[in-house]
Amino acid sequence: KVVELPDVGIVMPDGCRLSARIWMPADAEAEPVPAILEHLPYRKRDGTIARDQLTHPWFAGHGYASIRVDMRGNGDSEGLMEDEYSDQEWQDACDVIAWAAAQPWCSGTVGMMGISWGGFNALQVAALRPPALKAIVTLCSTTDRYADDIHYKGGCVLGENLGWGATMLSYSSRPPDPAIVGERWRAMGLKRLENEPFLPALWHAHQTRDAYWKRGSVCEDYAAIEAAVLSIGGWHDGYRNTVAHLVENVSAPVKGIVGPWIHKYPHFAAPEPRIGFLQEALRWWDRWLKGVDNGAEQDPAYRAWLMDSVRPARWHPSRPGRWIAENTWPSPSIEHREIALALPGGRPALVASPQDCGLAGGEYFPFTYGPELPGDQRDDDARSLCLDL
Repeated sequence: KVVELPDVGIVMPDGCRLSARIWMPADAEAEPVPAILEHLPYRKRDGTIARDQLTHPWFAGHGYASIRVDMRGNGDSEGLMEDEYSDQEWQDACDVIAWAAAQPWCSGTVGMMGISWGGFNALQVAALRPPALKAIVTLCSTTDRYADDIHYKGGCVLGENLGWGATMLSYSSRPPDPAIVGERWRAMGLKRLENEPFLPALWHAHQTRDAYWKRGSVCEDYAAIEAAVLSIGGWHDGYRNTVAHLVENVSAPVKGIVGPWIHKYPHFAAPEPRIGFLQEALRWWDRWLKGVDNGAEQDPAYRAWLMDSVRPARWHPSRPGRWIAENTWPSPSIEHREIALALPGGRPALVASPQDCGLAGGEYFPFTYGPELPGDQRDDDARSLCLDL
Protein backbone atom coordinates (compact mmCIF):
# COMPACT_ATOMS: atom_id res chain seq x y z
CA LYS A 1 0.00 0.00 0.00
CA VAL A 2 1.22 3.49 -0.93
CA VAL A 3 0.41 6.71 0.92
CA GLU A 4 0.58 10.11 -0.80
CA LEU A 5 1.36 13.33 1.07
CA PRO A 6 0.38 16.16 -1.32
CA ASP A 7 2.12 19.04 0.48
CA VAL A 8 5.02 18.45 2.85
CA GLY A 9 6.93 21.55 3.90
CA ILE A 10 10.72 21.26 3.87
CA VAL A 11 12.21 24.34 5.53
CA MET A 12 15.63 25.42 4.30
CA PRO A 13 18.30 26.82 6.68
CA ASP A 14 17.36 30.38 5.68
CA GLY A 15 13.70 29.77 6.57
CA CYS A 16 12.39 29.33 3.00
CA ARG A 17 9.71 26.63 2.80
CA LEU A 18 9.86 24.27 -0.16
CA SER A 19 6.74 22.32 -1.04
CA ALA A 20 7.08 18.59 -1.70
CA ARG A 21 4.70 15.83 -2.73
CA ILE A 22 5.81 12.51 -1.30
CA TRP A 23 4.72 8.96 -2.06
CA MET A 24 5.93 6.16 0.22
CA PRO A 25 5.02 2.69 1.46
CA ALA A 26 2.41 2.86 4.21
CA ASP A 27 4.73 1.02 6.60
CA ALA A 28 7.84 3.10 5.85
CA GLU A 29 8.15 4.46 9.39
CA ALA A 30 8.21 0.91 10.73
CA GLU A 31 10.48 -0.33 7.94
CA PRO A 32 12.49 2.66 6.58
CA VAL A 33 13.16 2.82 2.84
CA PRO A 34 15.56 4.75 0.57
CA ALA A 35 14.38 8.07 -0.86
CA ILE A 36 14.35 9.31 -4.48
CA LEU A 37 14.34 13.07 -5.18
CA GLU A 38 13.14 14.94 -8.27
CA HIS A 39 13.76 18.72 -7.89
CA LEU A 40 12.10 20.86 -10.59
CA PRO A 41 10.70 24.32 -11.39
CA TYR A 42 7.72 22.87 -13.27
CA ARG A 43 4.87 23.07 -10.71
CA LYS A 44 4.01 19.67 -9.30
CA ARG A 45 0.29 20.43 -8.78
CA ASP A 46 -0.44 21.21 -12.42
CA GLY A 47 2.72 21.28 -14.57
CA THR A 48 4.00 17.71 -14.26
CA ILE A 49 1.17 16.02 -12.41
CA ALA A 50 0.35 13.54 -15.19
CA ARG A 51 3.87 12.21 -15.65
CA ASP A 52 4.52 12.29 -11.89
CA GLN A 53 1.56 9.97 -11.38
CA LEU A 54 3.03 7.56 -13.92
CA THR A 55 6.39 7.43 -12.14
CA HIS A 56 6.62 8.26 -8.45
CA PRO A 57 3.79 6.06 -7.08
CA TRP A 58 5.31 3.10 -8.89
CA PHE A 59 8.65 3.58 -7.13
CA ALA A 60 6.81 3.93 -3.81
CA GLY A 61 4.99 0.69 -4.49
CA HIS A 62 8.36 -1.01 -4.88
CA GLY A 63 9.82 0.13 -1.60
CA TYR A 64 10.95 3.76 -1.97
CA ALA A 65 9.93 7.18 -0.71
CA SER A 66 9.61 9.20 -3.91
CA ILE A 67 9.85 12.97 -3.39
CA ARG A 68 8.82 15.57 -5.96
CA VAL A 69 9.91 19.07 -4.86
CA ASP A 70 8.95 22.43 -6.35
CA MET A 71 12.16 24.44 -6.61
CA ARG A 72 12.51 27.70 -4.71
CA GLY A 73 10.40 30.42 -6.34
CA ASN A 74 8.29 27.95 -8.33
CA GLY A 75 4.97 26.22 -7.86
CA ASP A 76 3.99 26.17 -4.19
CA SER A 77 7.47 26.83 -2.81
CA GLU A 78 8.48 30.13 -1.27
CA GLY A 79 11.33 32.40 -2.33
CA LEU A 80 12.54 33.50 -5.74
CA MET A 81 14.41 31.71 -8.51
CA GLU A 82 17.69 33.42 -9.45
CA ASP A 83 18.74 31.58 -12.61
CA GLU A 84 18.83 28.08 -14.02
CA TYR A 85 21.24 25.86 -12.08
CA SER A 86 22.10 28.49 -9.47
CA ASP A 87 24.19 27.87 -6.35
CA GLN A 88 20.99 28.30 -4.34
CA GLU A 89 19.21 25.62 -6.36
CA TRP A 90 22.03 23.16 -5.73
CA GLN A 91 22.27 24.01 -2.04
CA ASP A 92 18.52 23.54 -1.65
CA ALA A 93 18.79 20.11 -3.31
CA CYS A 94 21.62 19.12 -0.97
CA ASP A 95 19.58 20.31 2.01
CA VAL A 96 16.53 18.33 0.84
CA ILE A 97 18.71 15.23 0.46
CA ALA A 98 20.05 15.67 4.00
CA TRP A 99 16.50 16.27 5.28
CA ALA A 100 15.18 13.14 3.58
CA ALA A 101 18.04 10.98 4.85
CA ALA A 102 17.27 12.07 8.43
CA GLN A 103 13.53 11.25 8.33
CA PRO A 104 12.27 8.27 10.35
CA TRP A 105 10.81 6.72 7.20
CA CYS A 106 14.15 6.85 5.32
CA SER A 107 16.92 4.27 5.52
CA GLY A 108 19.52 7.03 5.09
CA THR A 109 20.34 6.51 1.41
CA VAL A 110 19.01 8.80 -1.31
CA GLY A 111 18.88 8.81 -5.11
CA MET A 112 18.16 11.71 -7.44
CA MET A 113 16.48 11.56 -10.83
CA GLY A 114 15.02 13.72 -13.54
CA ILE A 115 14.63 14.51 -17.20
CA SER A 116 15.91 17.72 -18.83
CA TRP A 117 16.23 20.27 -15.99
CA GLY A 118 15.96 17.45 -13.46
CA GLY A 119 18.56 15.45 -15.37
CA PHE A 120 20.91 18.44 -15.36
CA ASN A 121 20.65 19.14 -11.67
CA ALA A 122 20.94 15.46 -10.78
CA LEU A 123 24.38 15.46 -12.43
CA GLN A 124 25.32 18.82 -10.92
CA VAL A 125 24.29 17.85 -7.40
CA ALA A 126 26.07 14.51 -7.74
CA ALA A 127 29.26 16.48 -8.49
CA LEU A 128 28.81 18.23 -5.11
CA ARG A 129 28.84 14.82 -3.38
CA PRO A 130 26.21 15.22 -0.64
CA PRO A 131 26.93 12.31 1.72
CA ALA A 132 23.56 10.53 1.46
CA LEU A 133 23.38 10.65 -2.37
CA LYS A 134 24.42 7.24 -3.68
CA ALA A 135 22.94 7.03 -7.20
CA ILE A 136 21.27 9.13 -9.89
CA VAL A 137 19.20 8.52 -13.01
CA THR A 138 19.65 11.35 -15.52
CA LEU A 139 17.64 11.61 -18.74
CA CYS A 140 17.88 14.02 -21.70
CA SER A 141 20.56 16.10 -20.01
CA THR A 142 24.01 17.43 -20.89
CA THR A 143 27.54 17.54 -19.56
CA ASP A 144 28.40 20.90 -21.19
CA ARG A 145 26.04 23.83 -20.65
CA TYR A 146 27.61 25.99 -23.36
CA ALA A 147 28.55 23.70 -26.22
CA ASP A 148 25.78 21.12 -25.90
CA ASP A 149 22.66 22.82 -24.59
CA ILE A 150 19.88 25.06 -25.94
CA HIS A 151 21.96 28.25 -25.69
CA TYR A 152 25.04 28.23 -27.95
CA LYS A 153 25.24 24.70 -29.28
CA GLY A 154 27.77 24.64 -32.08
CA GLY A 155 29.06 28.08 -31.10
CA CYS A 156 26.15 30.23 -32.30
CA VAL A 157 23.08 31.44 -30.46
CA LEU A 158 20.02 29.21 -30.91
CA GLY A 159 16.46 30.42 -31.26
CA GLU A 160 15.61 28.21 -28.30
CA ASN A 161 17.76 30.55 -26.19
CA LEU A 162 14.92 33.07 -26.50
CA GLY A 163 12.01 30.67 -26.67
CA TRP A 164 12.90 28.66 -23.60
CA GLY A 165 13.89 31.71 -21.59
CA ALA A 166 10.46 33.23 -22.22
CA THR A 167 8.81 29.92 -21.37
CA MET A 168 10.62 29.80 -18.04
CA LEU A 169 9.46 33.33 -17.22
CA SER A 170 5.88 32.18 -17.75
CA TYR A 171 6.45 29.14 -15.51
CA SER A 172 8.22 30.87 -12.65
CA SER A 173 6.08 34.02 -12.53
CA ARG A 174 2.83 32.13 -11.92
CA PRO A 175 1.45 32.35 -8.37
CA PRO A 176 1.26 29.40 -5.99
CA ASP A 177 -2.00 27.56 -5.36
CA PRO A 178 -4.24 29.26 -2.78
CA ALA A 179 -5.23 25.79 -1.59
CA ILE A 180 -1.65 25.39 -0.35
CA VAL A 181 -0.49 28.87 0.69
CA GLY A 182 -3.85 30.48 1.49
CA GLU A 183 -4.28 34.23 1.20
CA ARG A 184 -0.55 34.73 0.62
CA TRP A 185 -0.91 33.55 -2.97
CA ARG A 186 -1.45 37.02 -4.41
CA ALA A 187 1.48 38.66 -2.63
CA MET A 188 3.75 35.74 -3.51
CA GLY A 189 2.66 35.91 -7.14
CA LEU A 190 3.27 39.65 -7.38
CA LYS A 191 6.70 39.25 -5.83
CA ARG A 192 7.56 36.71 -8.51
CA LEU A 193 6.30 38.96 -11.30
CA GLU A 194 8.36 41.87 -10.02
CA ASN A 195 11.57 39.96 -9.35
CA GLU A 196 11.86 36.91 -11.62
CA PRO A 197 14.90 37.23 -13.92
CA PHE A 198 14.46 37.41 -17.68
CA LEU A 199 16.77 34.52 -18.44
CA PRO A 200 17.59 35.31 -22.11
CA ALA A 201 19.19 38.58 -20.98
CA LEU A 202 21.44 36.66 -18.59
CA TRP A 203 22.34 34.13 -21.25
CA HIS A 204 23.06 36.75 -23.92
CA ALA A 205 25.47 38.47 -21.54
CA HIS A 206 27.71 35.39 -21.82
CA GLN A 207 28.26 34.62 -25.50
CA THR A 208 31.51 32.71 -25.07
CA ARG A 209 32.30 29.69 -22.94
CA ASP A 210 33.23 31.67 -19.84
CA ALA A 211 32.99 30.88 -16.12
CA TYR A 212 29.21 31.31 -16.23
CA TRP A 213 28.79 28.27 -18.47
CA LYS A 214 31.55 26.21 -16.90
CA ARG A 215 29.58 26.27 -13.64
CA GLY A 216 27.35 23.25 -13.75
CA SER A 217 29.12 21.70 -16.74
CA VAL A 218 30.17 18.41 -15.23
CA CYS A 219 32.60 17.85 -18.11
CA GLU A 220 34.88 20.29 -16.26
CA ASP A 221 35.52 17.59 -13.65
CA TYR A 222 33.95 14.20 -14.29
CA ALA A 223 35.90 12.79 -11.34
CA ALA A 224 33.76 14.85 -8.96
CA ILE A 225 30.85 12.46 -9.59
CA GLU A 226 31.05 9.54 -7.17
CA ALA A 227 27.40 8.42 -7.18
CA ALA A 228 26.40 5.62 -9.55
CA VAL A 229 25.02 7.09 -12.80
CA LEU A 230 22.37 5.69 -15.15
CA SER A 231 22.13 7.99 -18.19
CA ILE A 232 19.33 7.73 -20.77
CA GLY A 233 18.84 9.69 -24.00
CA GLY A 234 17.00 9.67 -27.32
CA TRP A 235 18.06 10.03 -30.95
CA HIS A 236 15.17 12.44 -31.66
CA ASP A 237 16.10 14.64 -28.70
CA GLY A 238 18.53 17.56 -28.70
CA TYR A 239 20.80 15.90 -26.13
CA ARG A 240 22.27 13.01 -28.07
CA ASN A 241 25.89 13.17 -26.90
CA THR A 242 25.52 12.98 -23.14
CA VAL A 243 25.18 9.25 -22.65
CA ALA A 244 28.39 8.48 -24.55
CA HIS A 245 30.28 11.28 -22.77
CA LEU A 246 29.27 10.07 -19.32
CA VAL A 247 29.94 6.40 -20.02
CA GLU A 248 33.37 7.25 -21.40
CA ASN A 249 34.47 9.68 -18.71
CA VAL A 250 32.79 9.02 -15.35
CA SER A 251 34.87 6.74 -13.13
CA ALA A 252 31.98 5.87 -10.78
CA PRO A 253 29.65 3.02 -11.81
CA VAL A 254 27.92 4.26 -14.97
CA LYS A 255 25.64 2.78 -17.64
CA GLY A 256 23.96 4.33 -20.66
CA ILE A 257 20.88 3.68 -22.82
CA VAL A 258 19.90 5.54 -26.01
CA GLY A 259 16.61 4.87 -27.77
CA PRO A 260 14.81 6.44 -30.75
CA TRP A 261 12.84 8.84 -28.52
CA ILE A 262 12.02 12.53 -28.35
CA HIS A 263 12.41 14.60 -25.16
CA LYS A 264 10.28 12.34 -22.95
CA TYR A 265 10.59 9.61 -20.34
CA PRO A 266 11.05 6.42 -22.38
CA HIS A 267 8.14 4.49 -20.84
CA PHE A 268 5.74 6.85 -22.66
CA ALA A 269 8.00 8.39 -25.31
CA ALA A 270 7.85 8.15 -29.08
CA PRO A 271 8.74 6.92 -31.57
CA GLU A 272 8.56 3.34 -30.46
CA PRO A 273 9.94 0.96 -29.37
CA ARG A 274 9.68 2.09 -25.79
CA ILE A 275 11.43 0.44 -22.87
CA GLY A 276 10.48 -0.43 -19.32
CA PHE A 277 12.11 2.67 -17.89
CA LEU A 278 10.59 2.15 -14.47
CA GLN A 279 12.01 -1.36 -14.35
CA GLU A 280 15.46 -0.18 -15.51
CA ALA A 281 15.48 2.59 -12.90
CA LEU A 282 14.26 0.25 -10.16
CA ARG A 283 17.07 -2.17 -10.96
CA TRP A 284 19.52 0.74 -10.58
CA TRP A 285 17.97 1.94 -7.31
CA ASP A 286 17.86 -1.57 -5.87
CA ARG A 287 21.54 -2.11 -6.62
CA TRP A 288 22.93 1.19 -5.31
CA LEU A 289 20.38 2.32 -2.70
CA LYS A 290 19.46 -1.05 -1.20
CA GLY A 291 22.57 -3.07 -1.97
CA VAL A 292 20.64 -5.79 -3.80
CA ASP A 293 23.04 -8.09 -5.65
CA ASN A 294 21.10 -7.99 -8.94
CA GLY A 295 24.06 -7.69 -11.32
CA ALA A 296 23.24 -4.18 -12.56
CA GLU A 297 26.93 -3.31 -12.54
CA GLN A 298 27.50 -6.16 -15.02
CA ASP A 299 25.05 -4.77 -17.61
CA PRO A 300 26.57 -3.52 -20.90
CA ALA A 301 28.17 -0.11 -20.56
CA TYR A 302 26.29 1.31 -23.55
CA ARG A 303 23.03 0.12 -25.10
CA ALA A 304 21.52 1.84 -28.13
CA TRP A 305 18.71 1.39 -30.64
CA LEU A 306 20.40 1.30 -34.05
CA MET A 307 17.79 2.79 -36.37
CA ASP A 308 17.24 1.52 -39.89
CA SER A 309 16.63 3.87 -42.80
CA VAL A 310 13.02 4.93 -43.43
CA ARG A 311 11.17 6.77 -46.18
CA PRO A 312 10.90 10.58 -45.73
CA ALA A 313 7.88 11.49 -43.62
CA ARG A 314 6.84 14.09 -41.06
CA TRP A 315 6.39 11.46 -38.39
CA HIS A 316 7.11 7.78 -37.86
CA PRO A 317 5.21 6.28 -34.90
CA SER A 318 7.93 3.64 -34.69
CA ARG A 319 11.46 3.32 -36.00
CA PRO A 320 12.61 -0.07 -37.24
CA GLY A 321 16.03 -1.17 -36.09
CA ARG A 322 17.70 -3.32 -33.47
CA TRP A 323 19.28 -3.01 -30.05
CA ILE A 324 23.06 -3.15 -29.85
CA ALA A 325 25.23 -3.31 -26.75
CA GLU A 326 28.86 -2.57 -25.96
CA ASN A 327 30.57 -3.77 -22.81
CA THR A 328 33.13 -0.96 -23.01
CA TRP A 329 32.92 2.55 -24.40
CA PRO A 330 34.31 3.82 -26.70
CA SER A 331 33.74 0.57 -28.51
CA PRO A 332 36.88 -1.18 -29.76
CA SER A 333 35.03 -1.81 -33.04
CA ILE A 334 34.79 1.91 -33.83
CA GLU A 335 37.27 3.09 -36.45
CA HIS A 336 38.27 6.76 -36.28
CA ARG A 337 38.80 8.58 -39.58
CA GLU A 338 39.73 12.20 -40.20
CA ILE A 339 38.22 13.73 -43.34
CA ALA A 340 39.29 17.18 -44.54
CA LEU A 341 36.94 19.36 -46.58
CA ALA A 342 38.63 20.77 -49.69
CA LEU A 343 38.14 21.29 -53.40
CA PRO A 344 40.13 19.14 -55.83
CA GLY A 345 43.79 20.00 -55.54
CA GLY A 346 43.33 21.40 -52.05
CA ARG A 347 42.17 24.81 -53.30
CA PRO A 348 40.37 26.91 -50.64
CA ALA A 349 36.91 28.27 -51.34
CA LEU A 350 34.21 30.26 -49.58
CA VAL A 351 30.77 28.73 -50.04
CA ALA A 352 27.57 30.30 -48.70
CA SER A 353 24.56 28.03 -48.26
CA PRO A 354 21.16 29.34 -49.38
CA GLN A 355 19.49 30.95 -46.38
CA ASP A 356 16.36 28.82 -46.73
CA CYS A 357 18.34 25.58 -46.79
CA GLY A 358 17.46 23.59 -43.70
CA LEU A 359 13.85 24.68 -43.32
CA ALA A 360 12.66 21.08 -43.55
CA GLY A 361 14.93 19.98 -40.72
CA GLY A 362 12.40 20.46 -37.95
CA GLU A 363 13.09 22.00 -34.56
CA TYR A 364 16.37 21.40 -32.77
CA PHE A 365 14.54 20.35 -29.64
CA PRO A 366 11.30 18.42 -30.33
CA PHE A 367 8.97 17.98 -27.36
CA THR A 368 6.10 16.44 -29.26
CA TYR A 369 5.01 14.93 -32.57
CA GLY A 370 4.12 16.58 -35.87
CA PRO A 371 5.47 19.96 -37.02
CA GLU A 372 8.38 20.00 -34.57
CA LEU A 373 9.95 17.01 -36.33
CA PRO A 374 11.78 16.91 -39.68
CA GLY A 375 9.77 16.66 -42.87
CA ASP A 376 10.86 15.50 -46.31
CA GLN A 377 14.46 16.78 -46.39
CA ARG A 378 15.36 15.75 -49.94
CA ASP A 379 15.28 19.37 -51.20
CA ASP A 380 17.63 20.42 -48.39
CA ASP A 381 19.83 17.44 -49.12
CA ALA A 382 20.13 18.42 -52.79
CA ARG A 383 21.46 21.86 -51.81
CA SER A 384 23.83 20.64 -49.11
CA LEU A 385 27.28 19.14 -48.97
CA CYS A 386 26.75 15.43 -48.43
CA LEU A 387 29.38 12.85 -47.61
CA ASP A 388 28.66 9.27 -48.69
CA LEU A 389 30.98 6.97 -46.76
